[in-house]
Amino acid sequence: MTSTAIEATRLEKSYGDVKALCGVDLRVEAGTVFGLLGPNGAGKTTAVRILTTLIPPDGGEARVAGADVLREPGQVRARIGLAGQYAAVDENLTGFENLQLVGRLYHLGRRIARERADELLKQFELDEAGARLVKTYSGGMRRRLDLAAALVARPPVLFLDEPTTGLDIRSRIGLWDAIGSLVADGTTVLLTTQYLDEADRLADRIAVIDHGVLIAEGTSDELKAQVGGDRLEIRLDDDCDEEAALAALHSVADGRIQFEEGLVRLSLARRRGEIAEAVRLLDDAGVGIEDIAIARPSLDDVFLTLTGRRAETGESEAIGEEAEREPEKVA
Repeated sequence: MTSTAIEATRLEKSYGDVKALCGVDLRVEAGTVFGLLGPNGAGKTTAVRILTTLIPPDGGEARVAGADVLREPGQVRARIGLAGQYAAVDENLTGFENLQLVGRLYHLGRRIARERADELLKQFELDEAGARLVKTYSGGMRRRLDLAAALVARPPVLFLDEPTTGLDIRSRIGLWDAIGSLVADGTTVLLTTQYLDEADRLADRIAVIDHGVLIAEGTSDELKAQVGGDRLEIRLDDDCDEEAALAALHSVADGRIQFEEGLVRLSLARRRGEIAEAVRLLDDAGVGIEDIAIARPSLDDVFLTLTGRRAETGESEAIGEEAEREPEKVA
């Protein structure tokens, strides 16, 4: 496999009058985590379905693990794993039986399939539950089993489509650790998510997609730098001091000063001595402060700046979301 594990050029997809993808370009280096970030209906799942050969694009081309998704779909499928938002395991089988079945479907042979099932159950801390029916598993256990099933054939490229949706924080952290271990062993991961902390923690590079258009790409730090540098956050003792505080801080602010629910936020015109200077200015103006701190821009700030809305919108009825679900009706 070349150093580029996934490459897509000008991908397009429409469902009727709804454009799910509008000329999206992607490039994912081998052995890295690439985060595809966007709200519900943005086009993330459509991109994954094209790259995993589940649906054809209307335009553009893509290669995964060195194979063309349109001309060589069988080769692509042999080289990838896929875990979606909902665990695709049979709850009437045991955990071991699920993994063994996947191994047999990949023609691994009975002995190798059994050995691989045992290995993965241990790797994902499911060995003690391996003989239990999956219907008795918690949501986090099912999701770990689903991820294990995607790895039975040791694929070099793994697609994770919002794999931690609906999980509690402990289960999410467990999956994050598992994903980190896979990448350390050389697996390439394309991860779609609405969770900003997930992208921030896992992804080497992040692309932000909205309404089918790729609107930004870079490392987490590079995207945050687009929003601006460090900012000062000051909690006032009294909200009534808002006007006096804004006037006093004008000389240290780089641009507009924001005030919301007693909290003053401002980008800094310089980077040294800003806290001491702000405290002095507010003291001279007779404004009391409860707390003051330097804050870096977050991915939430990036998302809000780029899309005009917060992440995790929960807009499940958005038309784009419905369009992305359409292939499930015919698959």
